[in-house]
Amino acid sequence: MSNIILTGFMGSGKTSTGIRLSYRLRRAFLDTDQLIEREQGKEISRIFAEEGEEQFREMETRMLKKLVETEQERIISTGGGLPMRAENRPLLHALGTVVYLKVTPETVYERLREDTGRPLLQCEDPLRRIRELMTEREAVYQAGADVVIEADGRETDDIVKEIEEKTV
Repeated sequence: MSNIILTGFMGSGKTSTGIRLSYRLRRAFLDTDQLIEREQGKEISRIFAEEGEEQFREMETRMLKKLVETEQERIISTGGGLPMRAENRPLLHALGTVVYLKVTPETVYERLREDTGRPLLQCEDPLRRIRELMTEREAVYQAGADVVIEADGRETDDIVKEIEEKTV
């Protein structure tokens, strides 16, 4: 048995699904963004503001390399942009089974429109920005996934059951 890695756009439900899946499978849950925040002693939004997106992406890659070298059988939620870096994709597969939680831009917007902690969405027209980013990322998410889960309009427990059926 290996890790289950959840990928997808911000707001796709990676964290909530990951936590529920970790309880169901009795495995530890890790979130790469939270691990980086803990390691850096500051929130992602502050890292973006002070050091820039490229530095943050470097931190993500270093975190993945650390995770590959540690024990297995965990549920790992990744940041939405993490798979976009080519060197991260083989690391994700080395970690375990990659599950892409697929949602629409409208779902993301509804879930995140009040969230001021998302640096990439602090702009004039967040829905347009979500659509642009999702269009850029869709092919990478699809190609990098071992399993694709349609997560729109579904209960978290149903998503968790489908992940369990397709990965364990």
